[in-house]
Amino acid sequence: MKPEIITYCADHSTPEPELLQALSRETHLRAVHPRMLSRWQQGLLLQQLAALLKPGSILEIGTFTGYSALCMAAALPPGGELHSYDVDDEALEVAQEFIGRSPQAGQITLHHQNALEGAPTLGKTFDLVFIDGDKREYPDYYRMAMPLTRAGGLIVADNVLWGEKILDNPRSADRHTRALQEFNEMVRRDDNVEKIMLPLRDGLTLIRKK
Repeated sequence: MKPEIITYCADHSTPEPELLQALSRETHLRAVHPRMLSRWQQGLLLQQLAALLKPGSILEIGTFTGYSALCMAAALPPGGELHSYDVDDEALEVAQEFIGRSPQAGQITLHHQNALEGAPTLGKTFDLVFIDGDKREYPDYYRMAMPLTRAGGLIVADNVLWGEKILDNPRSADRHTRALQEFNEMVRRDDNVEKIMLPLRDGLTLIRKK
């Protein structure tokens, strides 16, 4: 896609809030892999989806520096909550700093833990689940998330195109690619969900549980 088209789309979308602009700058200054940061186009889509769902509870698998958490939490109704899991100490430090500056700070709980271990122990059912953690664990995230998601709820998975490497030979030595290929096939064959894969940034799949 031409850069001019991307700029045109951005110019015709809701502007990125100042707090998220500052978080993006800070992430590029402090994070080892700043490319992992969600961008506003994707963040705004997550926010719009959350606004439509009016979720009482959101589960995020993979916090990084908190950009997507802030986007989704902006659409939480009063009393709604977001639980986000990550194991990266430095990234969570940045996330905590910026979440603390947001109006939704009291609705967001950061967990320094692998979501596979922590999320099932919360005893909660989620309206919206965002998967953006360790790509090697995507199949396990999906298996975990399905029973935790309410009927009619939405699971959103990021990086499902993986720089187009998902088109590589399935016997590739890259564990990340193999896991994403397995995840994509799991979702494709799951008759209990409706799904659409979008070529937005590095690929985004929307999965609605029937």
